[in-house]
Amino acid sequence: MIMRKQYTKEYKSDAISLVLDQGHTTSEVSRSLEINANMLRRWIR
Repeated sequence: MIMRKQYTKEYKSDAISLVLDQGHTTSEVSRSLEINANMLRRWIR
């Protein structure tokens, strides 16, 4: 059975901040944090 990774609220808000406040693209951030770009977009919504 595959265990899903769980991310803290702080981790998510830091990732969102990289996109919204610092002007990085979702693909750049998702690549550097090694998370799925669609998941990051969902967090932003």
